[in-house]
Amino acid sequence: MRLINIIKLSLVLIGCSSTQLAAKDYFIDSKQAFKEISGDLVAGDKVTLKDGTWSDFEILLQGQGTKNAPISLSAQTKGKVILSGQSNLRLAGTYLKVSGLVFKNGYTPSSAVIEFRKNKNELATHSRVTQVVIDNYNNPDKRESDYWVALYGKHNRFDHSHLIGKRNKGVTVAVRLNSEQSQQNYHQIDHNFFGYRPTFGSNGGETLRIGTSHYSLSDSFTVVENNYFERTNGEVEIISVKSGKNQIRNNVFFESRGTLTLRHGNGNVIEENIFFGNGVDHTGGIRIINKDQIVRNNYLEGLTGYRFGSGFTVMNGVPNSPINRYHQVENATIENNTFVNVSHVQLAAGSDAERSAAPINSVMKNNLIINQNGEQPFTTFDDVSGIALTNNVANTTVLKELAYGVKKQNVTLSKASNGLLYPKSSKVKAGAKRGLKVLKKDDTGVSWYPKIAQVVEFDSGKTHQVKANVSDLLNAINNAQSGDVLALADGQYDVSKLIKISKALTIKAKNPGKAKLTYQRSTLFEIHDGGSLKLDGLVISGESAPDAIGNSVVRTQKWGMVDNYRFEIHNSQLIKLDINHSFHFFVTGKGAMADEITLTNNTFDNVTGDILRLNTEIEDLGIYNAEYVTIKGNKFNDVAGAVVKLYRGGSDESTFGPHLLISNNTLTNVGLGKRNKKQASVYAHGVQVSNITNNEFKKSAVIKIEHTVGEPKTAITNNKFDATKAPSVKELRVSGPHTAIIKNNNVLNKAG
Repeated sequence: MRLINIIKLSLVLIGCSSTQLAAKDYFIDSKQAFKEISGDLVAGDKVTLKDGTWSDFEILLQGQGTKNAPISLSAQTKGKVILSGQSNLRLAGTYLKVSGLVFKNGYTPSSAVIEFRKNKNELATHSRVTQVVIDNYNNPDKRESDYWVALYGKHNRFDHSHLIGKRNKGVTVAVRLNSEQSQQNYHQIDHNFFGYRPTFGSNGGETLRIGTSHYSLSDSFTVVENNYFERTNGEVEIISVKSGKNQIRNNVFFESRGTLTLRHGNGNVIEENIFFGNGVDHTGGIRIINKDQIVRNNYLEGLTGYRFGSGFTVMNGVPNSPINRYHQVENATIENNTFVNVSHVQLAAGSDAERSAAPINSVMKNNLIINQNGEQPFTTFDDVSGIALTNNVANTTVLKELAYGVKKQNVTLSKASNGLLYPKSSKVKAGAKRGLKVLKKDDTGVSWYPKIAQVVEFDSGKTHQVKANVSDLLNAINNAQSGDVLALADGQYDVSKLIKISKALTIKAKNPGKAKLTYQRSTLFEIHDGGSLKLDGLVISGESAPDAIGNSVVRTQKWGMVDNYRFEIHNSQLIKLDINHSFHFFVTGKGAMADEITLTNNTFDNVTGDILRLNTEIEDLGIYNAEYVTIKGNKFNDVAGAVVKLYRGGSDESTFGPHLLISNNTLTNVGLGKRNKKQASVYAHGVQVSNITNNEFKKSAVIKIEHTVGEPKTAITNNKFDATKAPSVKELRVSGPHTAIIKNNNVLNKAG
């Protein structure tokens, strides 16, 4: 018997030895060399890519590795193998491992940059992609959708990777459940750094999605843990869970607009996540929909979001809901969470004629709610008796219907060693557990690739003195670095070339009002990808512009911008924009998205077109052209068009804006031109937040506001209307009177 066991052991050892002997190390220095070996890889093989830039390299790593002898592909030096152009990575087989690659300066030719499958039939299992970087690897058509990482198959892991700057449509990381081979997958997504994702301006900007509505009644069992989400602002859903039995835990959300949303699927567990909003607009927390969800021991601080982007939201559902709508909240457990300075906790949110199924059989217990400004955060939109509240503690008096389960108590908080605020008194038992782990940013992603800011602030670089001639100005623009300031000497600059702006630049007069720009092309400045522009103290005249229709002073490139941009103009004079009709000040191209457009303390005289044309997205798909538009302290005289035309159409509810602020301006003879089809001095369609205050309108066209989806907030207050009609506000999708606040306005000599 002992002899037989020895023989068996010998055979096993020989088998293991044979496997190891068969395994090879390949050092690959060309695409052809990889192609020659890629079809014959066996367990234990190691493929090393030579350092350098590999352009248009579509990598397919396939084969059957084993747990102890995976097939691996790695960089010669981590971070020194750059995949550029139209490159991607696919994995198919078992026990495959990829590490050390960087994708930048290009975009995927297929549906994903990294894909855990070869095709719909050949998937990856027990495979891992680790320590990879995807940096601004975006399709030049912003509306063309792709994933950066798509997980298929089962038991795969994506970890310790760095993903930053996704700007085109599509989920950054998607877990796909579109076949039985990818359901109940037990994937692991951990220790990744999800960096800045700019506001997308329509649906399709999620950072992580697990499943889709079509397969949302399937379970995924995906674990998402120890990831850092920094300013992932794409849309209202940062993480969109659309499947069941997932665990989202120990993640940090830092100044990220939007929420962790349990959009579809049942039985998910959300625990020990940390949300730091720091008072940033639209920072949100957790949104609950569906059955059997558990939300416990999470810490949420400084969140300002409201409605579907609130610090905490429990939704209403649709009775007998179709699979793609809103299923009723049932049997939710919400316990031991801490809310500090969270502006909005909304229960039965979204209640309307369709979403009429209030939450049922749910509990909200042992939560701590502290608002240091003394304002209670709760809003209820329907019957919330289906959420039983017990042993919750707040420092404010909450809504009457909730007071039975929320004890008002003065609670003093102190900061613990983990940086979180806890009650000083150990007698307060509500809230998240003490000693929560707060993940550090540096413990995620890779150590060999910098986590640098993606937005270069204006005036953050060097100041360059520019002599009063055009060649010096153009040379200074070409040679400047992003963030630099160009200070123009006194004099006139007659520019004969279109100035393309592809960096963040400030151009200002050294002595305000003493530097004058004229130009001979149809526009003076054109903003391109990477460009943002700030103008200050200049005189800009259209006197030398072509005698043609449709001139402008500033525009974005006409089509195809991927990067968001910023534009500001301050303390400047705009004159003689009237050489022909439809001479506009600022014109957006289709698909362009401004994070902010700001006009302060300027004077505009004799303009035959509009000041701001932000209305190119007319297909009503929820897309718009600017997130924040601020117009303060300006004088507009004899403007044939509108001061602003801002348009957001469609029924999508996944975005935050646009936001429009118009204050302390004087408008004289504005908006009455015969080519101004809206016959409005201000036209805002579908804008989510409008505040028009302390302005004076003289002999000007009416303000026209059109409310569409969402819960638009419009306030028109403390304005003077002289020979100008009172504002017009219409509800285009909801019956009944408009919801705008219109008060303390003075309407004199009302126009006819």
